[in-house]
Amino acid sequence: MEATGTDEVDKLKTKFISAWNNMKYSWVLKTKTYFSRNSPVLLLGKCYHFKYEDENELLPVSSGCTVEDHVIAGSVEEFRKDFISRIWLTYREEFPPIEGSALTTDCGWGCTLRTGQMLLAQGLVLHFLGRAWTWPDALNIENSDSESWTSNTVKKFTASFEASLSVERELKTPTISLKETIRRYSDDREMQNEIYHRKIISWFGDSRLALFGLHQLIEYGKKSGKKAGDWYGPAVVAHILRKAVEEARHPDLQGITIYVAQDCTVYSSDVIDKQCTSMASDNTDDKAVIILVPVRLGGERTNADYLDFVKGILSLEYCVGIVGGKPKQSYYFAGFQDDSLIYMDPHYCQSFVDVSIKDFPLETFHCPSPKKMSFRKMDPSCTIGFYCRNVQDFKRASEEITKMLKISSKEKYPLFTFVNGHSRDYDFTSTTTNEEDLFSEDEKKRLKRFSTEEFVLL
Repeated sequence: MEATGTDEVDKLKTKFISAWNNMKYSWVLKTKTYFSRNSPVLLLGKCYHFKYEDENELLPVSSGCTVEDHVIAGSVEEFRKDFISRIWLTYREEFPPIEGSALTTDCGWGCTLRTGQMLLAQGLVLHFLGRAWTWPDALNIENSDSESWTSNTVKKFTASFEASLSVERELKTPTISLKETIRRYSDDREMQNEIYHRKIISWFGDSRLALFGLHQLIEYGKKSGKKAGDWYGPAVVAHILRKAVEEARHPDLQGITIYVAQDCTVYSSDVIDKQCTSMASDNTDDKAVIILVPVRLGGERTNADYLDFVKGILSLEYCVGIVGGKPKQSYYFAGFQDDSLIYMDPHYCQSFVDVSIKDFPLETFHCPSPKKMSFRKMDPSCTIGFYCRNVQDFKRASEEITKMLKISSKEKYPLFTFVNGHSRDYDFTSTTTNEEDLFSEDEKKRLKRFSTEEFVLL
């Protein structure tokens, strides 16, 4: 009886804390983000310059945009459409309980998992839709004003707490195919894009069935000693994402894999081996690869000398963003202007969306406005992501990234390197795994080290 009573108290405590976090992270005041018309804006390899509204007018050489940046001398609306089209994944509440806990929200602890999801989502967007894709309805999203966000906070808190004490929500099994015809799109290509758009978002749904959803990522995190409610660092999340993609059995995902750099080193032969490994014997196509590189940009604080490095990374067409943040908060960095980083913030608690239903609403998965942060406030611990479509693309990317690393590095040694050969050629322990243990002993040791070195996230 005593044990049962203690369990009930713990559950009640957990639910109260969850309800409090729901209120805390729903109280978000709308603040405007200002951009200069005199400086270029870089967003995941694309360059915009608002000073030159006429798309036929050429940018001056001194504008800061290079040929590799995919220059667009476009309007503010074009930049907004591009930014809003990126997939935004935030705190959620009232989703089905996470297995092994009473948690129905990730408010207060899941931000790095969310920013990792955003990076992976951008990689999948490049893989299935391409960098030129934008969501046709992007500019129809309206910004929420401060009054509407704050006036409902008390009601939201009360409703959230009451819901957390009610009977657990029953998980719905998807009964609708994501390949339903979407009649409102004008041509087959646009319709196909929208099918993949919805499919990608559905893979990040907050349920046990979603391949890259919070519930599934936490299951993989358990293999490295993490559990629901713990804080996750950028490097740990990189390995969790790798496992999630490797274990995904969806037919559409057999053509993509993830490689995580070892001690700031990308071993080219290891990457190519992963790209050339196919589950189907008759499939000879190279796999696409998302390369994740956990790095540290200084000691306790970010070294200002790495500013050019971060800018250079975000200027590359291969870049799928950076999982980083500032102390106690994780952000998904997607671009910059001058010395300020442009990011998407997961610290806004939104209601659970059942992605298994037909035509589920998409609006809450797209951020209506970008935020900016001074580079000086960035925490030094982060994970950088790149996408390469095939082996040839990887070889070209490794050459371009290596050149950029040499140019931007003011130190004798760059932050990370590409090395020919396999990791085993350099006396590293093999990281092969068996089916019963998702992380090898070597990986577990590395993850444990990352967990103790990285900053605490709220």
